[in-house]
Amino acid sequence: MIKKTVIILAASCMMCSCATKTETNPFFTDFQTEYGVPPFDKIKIEHYEPAFLKGIEEQNRLIKDIVSNSETPTFENTIVALDQSSPILDRVGAVFFNMTSAETTDALTDLSMKMAPVLSEHEDNILLNKKLFERVKEVYDNRNPEQLNAEQQRLLDKTYKRFVRSGANLSAEQQDRLREINKELSTLGLAFSNNILNENNSFKLFVDKEEDLAGLPEWFQQSAAAEAEAAGEAGKWLFTLHNASRLPFLQYSENRPLREQLYTAYICRGNNDDKNDNKENIRKIISLRLEKARMLGFDCYANFVLDETMAKNDANVMQLLNKLWSYALPKAKAEAVELQKLMDKEGKGEKLAAWDWWYYTEKLRKEKYDLSEEETKPYFKLENVRDGAFMVANKLYGITLTKLEGVPTYHPDVEVFEVKDADGSQLGIFYVDYFPRPGKRGGAWMSNYREQYGDVRPLVCNVCSFTKPVGDMPSLLTLDEVETLFHEFGHGLHGLLTKCQYKGTSGTNVVRDFVELPSQINEHWATEPEVLKMYAKHYATGETIPDELIEKILKQQTFNQGFITTELLAAAMLDMDLHMLKDVSNLDILEFEKQAMDKLGLIPEIAPRYRATYFNHIIGGYAAGYYSYLWANVLDNDAFEAFKERGIFDKTTADLFRNNVLAKGDSDDPMVLYKNFRGAEPSLEPLLKNRGMK
Repeated sequence: MIKKTVIILAASCMMCSCATKTETNPFFTDFQTEYGVPPFDKIKIEHYEPAFLKGIEEQNRLIKDIVSNSETPTFENTIVALDQSSPILDRVGAVFFNMTSAETTDALTDLSMKMAPVLSEHEDNILLNKKLFERVKEVYDNRNPEQLNAEQQRLLDKTYKRFVRSGANLSAEQQDRLREINKELSTLGLAFSNNILNENNSFKLFVDKEEDLAGLPEWFQQSAAAEAEAAGEAGKWLFTLHNASRLPFLQYSENRPLREQLYTAYICRGNNDDKNDNKENIRKIISLRLEKARMLGFDCYANFVLDETMAKNDANVMQLLNKLWSYALPKAKAEAVELQKLMDKEGKGEKLAAWDWWYYTEKLRKEKYDLSEEETKPYFKLENVRDGAFMVANKLYGITLTKLEGVPTYHPDVEVFEVKDADGSQLGIFYVDYFPRPGKRGGAWMSNYREQYGDVRPLVCNVCSFTKPVGDMPSLLTLDEVETLFHEFGHGLHGLLTKCQYKGTSGTNVVRDFVELPSQINEHWATEPEVLKMYAKHYATGETIPDELIEKILKQQTFNQGFITTELLAAAMLDMDLHMLKDVSNLDILEFEKQAMDKLGLIPEIAPRYRATYFNHIIGGYAAGYYSYLWANVLDNDAFEAFKERGIFDKTTADLFRNNVLAKGDSDDPMVLYKNFRGAEPSLEPLLKNRGMK
């Protein structure tokens, strides 16, 4: 997942004097540190609000300079000036919004709720600034393609459309209403996400009887015991809704009632009619988004969003999703039949339920392929997998990552690496933060502490939630977690290898259904035999993963793909259905979701990967965009075919991908970039083949 730090901008009338002295607030100037990294050891909670307000003041002043410039509007004095108008906001926003996701506190949460409407108002003040838009429009209307390169044309086009899509052409009355909508959406989105974080942290399944641990691996029991002790319940075992706890429990626990309890708690997040309930939040969000889309000339919010993507409209998205559904659902149903047969052999008379899927899938994997996660995990020590991802990048692009000591971080778990190109020049700084904590949101993502532009190199981070080390036992990853690490590092490479002139076009500032290409293609190397031999070493013996185990891994690559694809598609379709709505009066979120899934014929043994009340993706930037994982999956499977045809480390192919995709950011139309790499538009066939559907 790519998590963009969006700086939403606020009114000068809301300015107040800064409580923190200028000379003591690290955000007021460029960071005075080696590599220009954030001085986490000096940043305090009281620095954020004054820095936001100072940044707003600074940007207002710089925009006033643009508007009052007596010279004819040009690309440089208007578009570039606007692109570079928020130095302080860029610094404080990048740190603040990463912290509210990776290491939040009650104080940070309260401040985010306070600042959201302020920042929303500031953004509206800029994008609804009539005189500023007139200058932007004049540059756009008088553009001469011969005088602008592709990246400059792209930035100009994006800037002009951003104003139009933000209501610059609306009447004053409509603009006032749009401001109200944006302000309300900013706080609703935060409330929604905070509710999910609270739900994740509040659920605690304590086990105090050893017999209730039946089936759980020893390493997992040790981890659960350590979690319980940390929670003040020594002598018990604690299981939570975090992936690193929930998934192994569902996978291995022989206690079916406890599996049901844990699974039910997970899928009912945000739907408990208590203070963390999200049903009304999501209803209001959908309603306000539809109102906004209609004001801006679109029939639904999905088409408003998709107008700026590769897909272009809801019809193209649904055509892809429905085609994939026709392959995925039958495969999932066949998998359910296999799992039921396995249950029948036990003679308990039980019917397969959703909380049984992971448990019997693991049993079936063992039966069909003589393979279990317990057999593979010892070879996937976290540090080895991470180094493997680094080695792949080195072989493909010649880059190196060297661990740095003494760089300030916000938590002891965080590690920092310097990234250099083959010629020794610095490409950027890379942070990794791999373990779950109460203050960290679930899932995995990539973000920036500094965007690349011109000669300024980026500061990139990967944040994940893998199993923690316990005692002498290191963090050992599942195959899924291995792919997650490679996935997020793929996003990281997109941010690190970019070489653009402007912030607005650099790195991962690309359309949503293109941004997952660099991450998803990077997953392909994780299980290539040649790559596994490079990094998969037994944590205790140092033995390289044996050929017979690699063969088993490869044979089962399409195993359970019906389930995986179906739950992903169901979530993507739910997202689209919600945002294709043209009438939201009397919208009952749960009933709507049920009807949408019934219409698809989704079997009860599978739930959408994300249900509406905890679908954080569609709150945090993937609204009418969750399909993009599958859209980009077409691209990444087709793109990796080029490497398979010529060699997975073929230098020419790697250079083509780096120079036409990773380095280019959003400096040109994404399909143009893709065809410059591949030579043609992508085919669907490799995706179907790799998911075992053809």
